[in-house]
Amino acid sequence: MKVSIVAVGRLKEKYFAEAVAEYAKRLGAYCEFKVVEVPAAPPAKSPAEQSEEEGRALLSKARGFVVAMDGGGKEVSSKGLAQTIAVECGRGQSEFCFVIGGSHGLSREVLERADAVLSFGKPTYPHQLFRVMLAEQIYRAFTINAGTPYHK
Repeated sequence: MKVSIVAVGRLKEKYFAEAVAEYAKRLGAYCEFKVVEVPAAPPAKSPAEQSEEEGRALLSKARGFVVAMDGGGKEVSSKGLAQTIAVECGRGQSEFCFVIGGSHGLSREVLERADAVLSFGKPTYPHQLFRVMLAEQIYRAFTINAGTPYHK
């Protein structure tokens, strides 16, 4: 199975990069995991233009079952994310791509292309922190589906 996070921008803080790397290492027991970064659009463009440009870049890297992470999406628990992955695997899906937009959010094109649009709740999270949170939740979903004691 292949799982990727495709996100706008780079992780600038070493501690965030180290945290994502730790979950990537743990996920190695369950899947082939990678993070793909696309560049942020130039700030000289309007917010809509930035979102559209970033959306095209995100979609060019998205493969398999595409999950758009968006504050307006369906709120999902850890068990709910695990169930989504399990159901899609049962349908023969072997590749998942979780998409994180830039500071202006995901473009309409990304949201329309997505197979699922999910949210981790109403708060707004910093993009770098959210990438760590998403990596952890993906790991947690795999441990739930495997029946390991990580999730309590």
